[in-house]
Amino acid sequence: MKSKIINMAEKISDAEDRLLESMFRSEPLADGGFSKKVVARIRRRLWISRLSLPVAAVLGGVMAFEPVVELARAMPTLMNLIPSEVFAMPQQFMPQVEFIVLGGMLLAAGMAFLNTLAE
Repeated sequence: MKSKIINMAEKISDAEDRLLESMFRSEPLADGGFSKKVVARIRRRLWISRLSLPVAAVLGGVMAFEPVVELARAMPTLMNLIPSEVFAMPQQFMPQVEFIVLGGMLLAAGMAFLNTLAE
């Protein structure tokens, strides 16, 4: 169902609208296939740009697979070399629930403030 405004806009046309309609109703110019070549080149470049990132990611993942596996194998040995005191965190440095709630409230207030600035 169309609204009344759209129906009225379709029925009422001035001289410029009629001129534009007549221009677009005319036959396309003969260009010897130039426009088809341009469209084909654009589509080809679009496909190349769409495929280049995933192909590069897959190739990079394949090339990095062996070093990642070697690093994963060496990880237990490396972890044993690090003293255990490095991993022990004092209780006083752990975030408190009150600070987490306060941070969440400040984040929500900041987002609401920025939203009102955007409008």
